[in-house]
Amino acid sequence: MTGEIPTPARTIQSTMLHFAQTCDAVAATTKKLEKTALVAAYLRSLPLSEASVAVIFLSGRPFPAHQEATLQVGGALLWRVIGELSGKSERELTEIYRRHGDAGSVAAEALPAKPVSGLSLSEVQLAFCSISAARGPAAKAALLRQLLERTTPLEAKYIVKIITGDLRIGLKESLVEEGIARAFEAPIEQVKRANMLLGDLGETLRLASAGKLADARLRLFHPIDFMLASPVESSAEALSYFQSASVEDKYDGIRAQAHVSRGEVHLFSRTRDEITESFPELPAALAGLSQDAILDGEIVAWNSAGNAADAPPGGRALPFSTLQQRLGRKKVSAKLMSDVPVAYIVFDVLYAYGKLLLDHPLRERARILDELLATPRAVIAPQHQAQPSLSFTDTNDPEESRCASLLRAPVATATSAQELEILFTAARDRGNEGLMIKDLDSLYTPGRRGKSWLKMKRELATLDVVVTAVEYGHGKRIGVLSDYTFAVWDGERLVNIGKAYSGLTDVEIAEMTQWFLAHKISDQGLRLEVEPKIVVEVAFNNMMRSTRHESGYALRFPRIVRLRPDKQPEEADTIETVREIYEQQHS
Repeated sequence: MTGEIPTPARTIQSTMLHFAQTCDAVAATTKKLEKTALVAAYLRSLPLSEASVAVIFLSGRPFPAHQEATLQVGGALLWRVIGELSGKSERELTEIYRRHGDAGSVAAEALPAKPVSGLSLSEVQLAFCSISAARGPAAKAALLRQLLERTTPLEAKYIVKIITGDLRIGLKESLVEEGIARAFEAPIEQVKRANMLLGDLGETLRLASAGKLADARLRLFHPIDFMLASPVESSAEALSYFQSASVEDKYDGIRAQAHVSRGEVHLFSRTRDEITESFPELPAALAGLSQDAILDGEIVAWNSAGNAADAPPGGRALPFSTLQQRLGRKKVSAKLMSDVPVAYIVFDVLYAYGKLLLDHPLRERARILDELLATPRAVIAPQHQAQPSLSFTDTNDPEESRCASLLRAPVATATSAQELEILFTAARDRGNEGLMIKDLDSLYTPGRRGKSWLKMKRELATLDVVVTAVEYGHGKRIGVLSDYTFAVWDGERLVNIGKAYSGLTDVEIAEMTQWFLAHKISDQGLRLEVEPKIVVEVAFNNMMRSTRHESGYALRFPRIVRLRPDKQPEEADTIETVREIYEQQHS
């Protein structure tokens, strides 16, 4: 028949339509075992070339994690293309979005029905490659339109979901890994480790199918998931998990993983985004390492000992609000680097001397890190100190201390709650958030939050604020107003200072949704301005100057503590209170 290509890519099992149908089936069950079984059966039905693409799509990505390629297709562009292809008005699309909460479901309902496309997964990935390579919104929009014009609404639904990076079918990457393990009867831990090292589910699947998962090797310049810490409320609680603790300050910066090889340096954030361009002075500090390495640490705005009379020996970290000036910039001027100097404070090593160190205890990794950083550019503090105190060791050369941007995080040990309290108070006095408390015998477990690493910090303050606007949520919060914009008083008017979406129960959110719908001032589609009558108490980690809000301030990591029905709007906090908290924080 004319136009048909009789290859495995054209069989029903390997089409985009079958992928979409499988995703719908996965979404229809809440049971993890059933989800895994569906994924495994689907993968077994595919040719290997298509299965290696399918697992990448099932993770919600268009490309393997290690690849630097991105689509750079924003929500506005997607919205415009869906609107043009559907012929529906902005209001109609907004109503559909309110019912479903994501752009993929909007595409499924809004786009006109079409015959089965026969698109293979490989063809969709090739289209993604073309969109990624295109320059400018117009070129990308044209290619996206061409792709969606060929698809059925159900296929379009999941193509758009992959573009936005979230399938929303209850299928985390870990379940895709379990599906691979089940499909090819491979040990799940080997599958997880191979995917972690390679950053490529497709390549992991190929190794699993060949029984060669043990052949997976670390791929430098692909970020490994960061080990996470669990919060504790007190020193006593911290020491209930392990008796002898390694203790560091908890810095208010950006967690960053540094990959170093033969003078080449790449920095990655916790979200696996590359951030090297924002900190051009750091690669030079790291490039001199004698070994290929992967380091874990924190990028902070830095006041070195030579820059201010009140700086402690070795320098100190500055508030996050200072560092914020450096974020998201592809080009950083010499003046900005001078005005906002940064340091990379290293506290762990994941790879060095040709060895992956994840399975080595912290005490051994610390020794290797000290050895690795024993270079003229590194300021290293003793790992164990007789008294419970932490400070950066000064260098013999004042000029070296001023320019050093690679620092070894000072470490102390503590065996009693009293020692931890002394360290905590000192950390807060230095302007840091609190303490990181670590088990010296702990292995490095990427992406896991256990009790081997603990974080102890206390809220800077809370504010009573008035809700001025609300937005519809997504995912589990489709159809409810769960994102609250809030304000404080500046004289007789309310000025916005932040936005929060966590802290309330589902019941409270449902009840408040009804109240806000009955008391809206204006309806902007996904956002409602509401009568300023609801008071909530919010907590936050710190406060910074900001031009985004009318108040001139913004809260970092705001969380709703509770509703305050006992308070009238007039009793909410004022801008004067905000200024006092800010000045206290920065004094």
